[in-house]
Amino acid sequence: MASESKIISAMTAGHPLMSSRVSSAGALDWGSRRLRFIEVGIVFGLILVAVWTPQGRFNSYVCWAAAFATVALSLSGRYSARELGLTRPFSGALTIFVAGAVLVALIAGVGFLARSIGPPQALPWTRAWQYALWSLLQQFILESFIYVRLESLYATGRAVLGASCLFAVAHLPSPLLTGLAFFGALFFCEMFRRYRNIYPLGIVHAALGLIIAASLPNSVLHHMRVGIGYLRYHLGSSTSLLQ
Repeated sequence: MASESKIISAMTAGHPLMSSRVSSAGALDWGSRRLRFIEVGIVFGLILVAVWTPQGRFNSYVCWAAAFATVALSLSGRYSARELGLTRPFSGALTIFVAGAVLVALIAGVGFLARSIGPPQALPWTRAWQYALWSLLQQFILESFIYVRLESLYATGRAVLGASCLFAVAHLPSPLLTGLAFFGALFFCEMFRRYRNIYPLGIVHAALGLIIAASLPNSVLHHMRVGIGYLRYHLGSSTSLLQ
């Protein structure tokens, strides 16, 4: 046991961020672990309610409640700005952008081959900047809120997988968006784990979302709607990622 402790100390020496995460995770008591579960459950539960309720006053209240809970719990948490990915805007940016460009090209190629299924939606470019802001917010919720809490509870691989599963569930019942969200979140979480930087991830997220909407058949995407909006698509409802 003593030798194992020495090995762990040697591996984390010189890496303050990694050392703090290992020590804090190892020191978590049951109360702290339960609190992190509750925090993730509150925010994710509010997101699901927002996704599965029709647009209106109640839906707006839930959306604001989810945003407020995310901000309040983030400010009251014990995570540093660096652990949240907010202080190193250039860390890993080139790698993330290159990988993102490859994914964008891949989706565009698939969209070209899928034109026989149906045309993509008419993309509202005038609102692209709004989707870019929403993409950065999604990255904060996924990485800086959910992933960092799961990371303090589980091994790295399980934290990446768990956060990706939650992100995919939020895109149900759209089969295409659910699958893309899962694999996209695996990429986002792994890049965040390596570089601790949400800014390029937000940009890549926006690029991927926009190219998906502009390239893949709208008959499958239903205007990028999720939750109740996807089910009520033909009725003119809208719980949309872009609308």
